[in-house]
Amino acid sequence: MDSPSAGRHNRRVLDAEQVLRYRESGFLLVRRLFSAEEAEAYCSHYMDMNARGIGADRSDLAYRDEQDPLLRYPRILQPHRWDRKSLEFLLDPRLREILTALDGQEPLAVQTMFYFKPPGARGQAIHQDNWYLRARPGNCLAAWLAIDACDRANGCLQVVPGSHRLPLLCNVESDTSVSFTGTQVPLPEGAEIVDVEMDPGDVLFFDGHLIHGSLPNSTPDRFRRSLIAHYISGCAEQVASYYEPVYRFDGSVVPFRFVDEGGPCGVLVTRDGRQEIEMVASRGVMAEGPH
Repeated sequence: MDSPSAGRHNRRVLDAEQVLRYRESGFLLVRRLFSAEEAEAYCSHYMDMNARGIGADRSDLAYRDEQDPLLRYPRILQPHRWDRKSLEFLLDPRLREILTALDGQEPLAVQTMFYFKPPGARGQAIHQDNWYLRARPGNCLAAWLAIDACDRANGCLQVVPGSHRLPLLCNVESDTSVSFTGTQVPLPEGAEIVDVEMDPGDVLFFDGHLIHGSLPNSTPDRFRRSLIAHYISGCAEQVASYYEPVYRFDGSVVPFRFVDEGGPCGVLVTRDGRQEIEMVASRGVMAEGPH
């Protein structure tokens, strides 16, 4: 099912250098894949949902009080299950073409999310998306559309280049004074976190093992809204049960194996003065999905 709006816009073809850059770093920023007008239309659509109290999800705020701005602007999870505009975004052919080039095969679609991140909102501690999806074999992939201009002040995404080569790391506690989730992955020695500044309509594509997160929105008057879609590799044979149903890009639903158990994850240990990763059994799958 192609989005009616997508056909009126040029589709983007990646060159070999861009694909190589993605495979080396674990992420690729594609500027102006969507127009500023499309970003504004999405903004109006989801702000209207918020005003009407549709789809609000406050289920896993790790810290809250009556002043928490996330209580006024909670995220919206899986709107494509009941909102046509969200499903059209998830299955947009522009995303399909780039994701297929990056993963080497056409992926399957499983999730949409809208985040408002109002002024004063906490960010999210660093994490890996496939901890939640548990796509196997293969991986999951994200397409993160900037609705507002994103920079360090209002809590842009931060990524750890090259961390997609790591296995899934076991979660530890996070600082809930700056993160709305209570867990994070440990940061390996020598890892560098870099800011990804974006303009409305830009899309960041990234690997499901890439370590990423965001800082709080420290501005007094700027939102950092974003519309996110998640996919799993076309070769995948299982995904966490939260992500049912699984879609092809033509809108058809794929019969699939859904799981509730987790798999192994890595713990950072130091041996002979060197940091290593030791694989252990994890406790399961987080039900709410990636943040």
